[in-house]
Amino acid sequence: MPAFSFLDGLFTDAHQRAQGMATREAYGRALVEIARDHPDVVVVDADLGKSTFSTLFAQAYPERYYELGVAEQNMMSVAAGLATCGKIPFATTFAVFATGRAFDQVRVGIAQPKLNVKIVASHAGLTVGEDGKSAQAVEDLALMCALPGFTVVVPADAQETALAVAAAVATPGPFYIRTSRPPIPLVTEPGYCFTVGKAATLREGDDATIIANGVMVQAALVAADLLADQGVECRVLNMATLKPLDRKAIIRAAVQTGAVVTAEEHLQHGGLSSLVAQVLSVHRPTPLGIVAIQDRYGQSGKPAELLRLYGLTAADIVRKVRRVLRQKARSLHRNGVASPQHLGVTV
Repeated sequence: MPAFSFLDGLFTDAHQRAQGMATREAYGRALVEIARDHPDVVVVDADLGKSTFSTLFAQAYPERYYELGVAEQNMMSVAAGLATCGKIPFATTFAVFATGRAFDQVRVGIAQPKLNVKIVASHAGLTVGEDGKSAQAVEDLALMCALPGFTVVVPADAQETALAVAAAVATPGPFYIRTSRPPIPLVTEPGYCFTVGKAATLREGDDATIIANGVMVQAALVAADLLADQGVECRVLNMATLKPLDRKAIIRAAVQTGAVVTAEEHLQHGGLSSLVAQVLSVHRPTPLGIVAIQDRYGQSGKPAELLRLYGLTAADIVRKVRRVLRQKARSLHRNGVASPQHLGVTV
């Protein structure tokens, strides 16, 4: 896997790991390093380069950076044109514009001809914060996963973002990376390996499995620690790639732990939980708990406040795990199998 010099300082002590870095910043820094060895990489932007951190690329490679103004639909069409000329264009803007305003251009101009365009969508989810519901993309992953041929990735931290950008360059075809506004703690270790279409096991456990991506991976790890203090050992899977989905990891977790909880900063419909539910219903019916945004849009507020208000915290994950453990215990009881005593659940 490639190494990125900008990550070196983040691993030096616990404070720096906890502080982390915004994945949008990691994208900008990683692309600058990657582009040194890939002269065919170019960037198109829609007047948001300071926020998406694509201005770092503009400073390093001004002749390969195209500022197109507040015209996201045109930006996607220009990216498509550059791809037909052999370039590897990265189209960067906020997620609400990349997937909402420009969806027709992405669908017809990029997905249908299967062009080698990489869309990096910043400021996704509720953690956009004070900008409010009109700026909070909470349905973007459902839209992008619905497009045939697209790879869809939601990195969990700065290191995984950098590796995802490198994978996007190396992977032919349309690619979508979702990045976030606030800093995110590092949850991966030095030497972490990201592979498109493969889940990463960040913690082992046999009692239940928590499957998360993006900002919710850190919450999943905190929840697993809280549950471990109560005698419950949870496996934590970082499902950074939504498409192609690692079905084998989901089925294996269901078979080995018998209870699954998903955690995502996205609407329940069409995101991680929907994809996991599809796999389980077809291959291994299993008690499933869902931590996601219910059928409503966001509002203005501090990111941490919004995550609490919409039920996207470690405590919410713990409650869902406890619920699926009770379902698991009832299922074992119906089948004449005694529930493990250490789980502390009754039928």
